[in-house]
Amino acid sequence: MDNPFANLLPAVFHFMSLNGSQFLLLVGIMMFFGSFGGLLFQKLRIPQVVGYIVIGIFLGVSGFVILGKETIAALNPISTASLSLIGLLVGAELKIDVIKKYGKQFIGILLGESITPFFVVGILTGTATYLFTKNFLMAFSIGILLGAICAATAPAATTDVLKEYRTKGPLTTMILGIVAMDDAVALILYAIASTIATPLLDGHQVSFVAQLVKIAYDIFGSALLGMAFGFVLNLILKNIMGQDGRVLGFSLGLLFLCAGVCDVLGLDNILASMFIGFYMTNFSKAKTRGMFKLVEKFTPPIYVLFFVIVGAKLNIWILTPFIAVIALLYVGGRTLGKTIGSRLGARLTKAPVTVYKYLPFCLFSQAGVAIGLSIAVANDFPNSIGPEVMLIITATTFIVQIIGPIFVKYGVTKAGEVGLDVTIDDIMKKAKVEDVTVNNVKICDESSYTIVDDNTMLGQIIRNFSKHENSNYEVRGTENNQKDKLIGQISLEHLKEAMEIGEMGESLLAMDIMEPAKVSCNPDMSLPEAYQLFNDYDTDAVSVVDKNGKPVGILEKFTVDHYLHKQIIDLQHKLASMEK
Repeated sequence: MDNPFANLLPAVFHFMSLNGSQFLLLVGIMMFFGSFGGLLFQKLRIPQVVGYIVIGIFLGVSGFVILGKETIAALNPISTASLSLIGLLVGAELKIDVIKKYGKQFIGILLGESITPFFVVGILTGTATYLFTKNFLMAFSIGILLGAICAATAPAATTDVLKEYRTKGPLTTMILGIVAMDDAVALILYAIASTIATPLLDGHQVSFVAQLVKIAYDIFGSALLGMAFGFVLNLILKNIMGQDGRVLGFSLGLLFLCAGVCDVLGLDNILASMFIGFYMTNFSKAKTRGMFKLVEKFTPPIYVLFFVIVGAKLNIWILTPFIAVIALLYVGGRTLGKTIGSRLGARLTKAPVTVYKYLPFCLFSQAGVAIGLSIAVANDFPNSIGPEVMLIITATTFIVQIIGPIFVKYGVTKAGEVGLDVTIDDIMKKAKVEDVTVNNVKICDESSYTIVDDNTMLGQIIRNFSKHENSNYEVRGTENNQKDKLIGQISLEHLKEAMEIGEMGESLLAMDIMEPAKVSCNPDMSLPEAYQLFNDYDTDAVSVVDKNGKPVGILEKFTVDHYLHKQIIDLQHKLASMEK
């Protein structure tokens, strides 16, 4: 079926090329509309990466062909840069202590979720192909090649969802480990499958040993190159930390340099980048690891461009009945195989229950490696099954790239890991004054009010202090235009001074010992704004008043600090309970 949209905009966009200002125009279109699509889908509670891909579909070969095949090919460096960044940040999560802790589970689940779909997809697609073609050798070859390709999981779309929803926990750890390593398993399976398929289809032998040597070169060469670049980066960064601009420049420069060297040497860019991150997070000085946060701030626009390009590559108009049936069996078999395999591996290695239940939902996405292997099939078997396999992987990539991120979100949400990868700053940014608690009671709750009237006697004030943990009290007026309004504050220091007077102090009222309130805030003020008041007014207590100026509580610096640290401790306890 031909693309019905292909010729709708030729007069407007026929001049599009990658020369000069046209390049900037294309990048601007991709970034602006991609960001808009991501925002729209996020508002619909769908992962933003789906929005990027959908915009890419509209702009690409399935839509208005603003991004044609030649343009997409010329934009490949953007994809390479994005995959390098993804590899680096995935490697940053592969801490040696975590690998030691979950190593047995990693291996068990990895083998299960890679090898099981190999057999399931191979049997289903091979059988269906034979029913269509009555050619056993062709059917067997398609089955084992598709089975090998389906083992790969795309890290890009998956990790983007994890970053978007700030996830942390055993399921997140397992996802990062699996998507980082199962591409290597797919490469090995493909080496075996192609070695078997070549004599069946083309009649000539291919050395299995030569294939394995090539795979070993790809995997170990990429790892060694990445470690070497990580070593060099660490040497540079430990002398310039604190200079954020230079840190970011050297980090990105060496990362992209590594990608270029991989291209020249025929090594795997993602794997090499991953080992740069692995080296930096495990063998560099702690102060140099701040580069990850700087690099992470640089990634969002690159990710937008990358996923728009992914969507632009997908051609949804190429399906024939045969391709459609095999594609559906491939998706179904891959899903079933990864579900059975990951759960079997989780059960055998006694992984946490959240990993057993929800990991299968997080392994749907496929892209770079799967498409790359389909291109390898097209090159290795151009006159037999190559074109069909490439079409099948292209069609299924469209399906799983759309549904994959949605299911990742579902899995991590059901596992209770959304929003756990946060710092004190993250908690503060989302909180308001009214959210702060003392002994699990909000400071603006009536049961925790630390307020006295201006005519309250000293003895009563002392008794009030003994009932609360606050070090400061608000004083409200009782007469005329000051009635019920905030007029001052009393601290422990004020009480000490009053008690030093002796018996005369007992007759003092609140208005006699208070001092005028330096500053006040509203319950709905953001916590960072309110916290800044402590510094601006050199005080450790800020009165909280409603819109009428009526005191409703008091915000104390030590109370805020205690509240924030308690939130972090609660998150740590929650994470610890998930690992059981």
